[in-house]
Amino acid sequence: HAPPARVLFLELRRRFQSLEPHTRTATMMGRPVLVLSQNMKRESGRKVQTGNISAAKTIADVIRTCLGPRAMMKMLLDPMGGIVMTNDGNAILREIQVQHPAAKSMIEISRTQDEEVGDGTTSVIILAGEMLSVAEQFLEQQMHPTVVISAYRQALDDMINMLKDISTPVDVSNRDMMLKIINSAINTKAISRWADLACGIALDAVLTVQLEENGRKEIDIKKYAKVEKIPGGIIEDSQVLRGVMVNKDVTHPRMRRTIKNPRIVLLDCSLEYKKGESQTDIEMTREEDFTRILQLEEEYIQQICEDVIRIKPDLIFTEKGISDLAQHYLMKANITAIRRVRKTDNNRIARACGARIVSRTDELREEDVGTGAGLFEVKKIGDEYFTFITECTDPKACTIILRGASKEILAEVERNLQDAMQVCRNVLLDPYLVPGGGAAEMAVSQRLTDKAKALTGVEQWPYRAVAQALEVIPRTLIQNCGASTIRVLTSLRAKHTQEGSVSWGVNGETGALVDMKELGIWEPLAVKAQTYKTAVETAILLLRIDDIVSGHKKKSDDSGAGAAMPGEQ
Repeated sequence: HAPPARVLFLELRRRFQSLEPHTRTATMMGRPVLVLSQNMKRESGRKVQTGNISAAKTIADVIRTCLGPRAMMKMLLDPMGGIVMTNDGNAILREIQVQHPAAKSMIEISRTQDEEVGDGTTSVIILAGEMLSVAEQFLEQQMHPTVVISAYRQALDDMINMLKDISTPVDVSNRDMMLKIINSAINTKAISRWADLACGIALDAVLTVQLEENGRKEIDIKKYAKVEKIPGGIIEDSQVLRGVMVNKDVTHPRMRRTIKNPRIVLLDCSLEYKKGESQTDIEMTREEDFTRILQLEEEYIQQICEDVIRIKPDLIFTEKGISDLAQHYLMKANITAIRRVRKTDNNRIARACGARIVSRTDELREEDVGTGAGLFEVKKIGDEYFTFITECTDPKACTIILRGASKEILAEVERNLQDAMQVCRNVLLDPYLVPGGGAAEMAVSQRLTDKAKALTGVEQWPYRAVAQALEVIPRTLIQNCGASTIRVLTSLRAKHTQEGSVSWGVNGETGALVDMKELGIWEPLAVKAQTYKTAVETAILLLRIDDIVSGHKKKSDDSGAGAAMPGEQ
């Protein structure tokens, strides 16, 4: 006897459900209609949001132990087999290969933070991860993402305003204060053992390169404060030169290697005979023509050299080559020449000694000569020769020399110095400070919670959640130094409800509560504001996503086991 209709129906439904999701996208008249192509994969709705949130949380967990003075280092092997040892959030995430699209955008934000303000790369990731994970419960309660987003937006505006409220102006010319600020940035890094040295280096370098042109400050660290790493020696040998160092030697062995108060000329043309651009052929009929041509070349070189010698320099740097003949003429005139200098180095030398870079020798004039340098010397460090131009009168560029035991250590010290210089730059451009050590976060969190009580409607919950999310920074600080999280955090919360205790935070070394004013741990307002902006914006961005369509590779060359191609999100 035939099975009852219900069984048939169940069987049909089972078959229908066992169809691939994309085949059952639209079933029309019992025939499936394919909407997306065969090898596309589509996830939508709640599944995507929870996926994005957990991806963001995973990235945040990788970085979590890298916050604060008790930070741990991460050791990464890049595909080429090189080693990176660091606790700088950005440097770690740069090396990690990630597949999940949401995780990719998390990595992106730490890079943004690094380019924008240079510090706070770790905090921004932790904050963004936390912002997302507090949003998770609202999505589970079927609250619409846009509601959460608008609450976040409002909270962000309030956060920035509150930061400005609790910030204090700083006197940029006060050296001790500036060193303290830089110190709080360096404290969490591997270099903290040589903190005084590093702070001094960073501050000197930044003060050297700052320029004021018609009212606007320009501090270009990347171009004019070059970090030269020379393995060997000890870290205490590192220093900032009042001038520039180039990894070159003189071109001719008989040229002078030390010159007091040199007159420096910078060229970016070559002191050799110009060859034809493309392949040039010369046909000669008589033998004298050949000697004549050679003679022309020599005369041309002699002419250039005379142009140069005319203004009596002691020292010539050129970005191009110098022929043997030219070397001979220059040596006769007792001029030291250095060739094939990098363009960036040439620019730095120009800024340091006040010379101008000249493109043609016949245009050399007296005012193009740099006389600002006090000493030129060539030293052999390790097994390479380095040219030093030091004791400049008012240099606008400098070189930082780092010495240390191994390449890895030097790379890490360089990264830390970069952060320190960025922090210093931020303070000079925007001289406001907020207390560090999680104090600013707690203060803002406290005020947000108070403000949330005044809100009506559903939005107050996500708004309050932002306040909770901010507590992740002090909490992580406490965790990283091994104190009892709950106890310290509760007493910190209680502390912040009292008047005038805005600057209380966690001492990252011991996990005790301290007043940051006494500890002297301050952070630039620019860094904090940027951290909050970036973190909340990212959370908003990832909450907005409700559908991921990824084009799968064809089944034949599918080695990555259904790996979604990152480019097709």
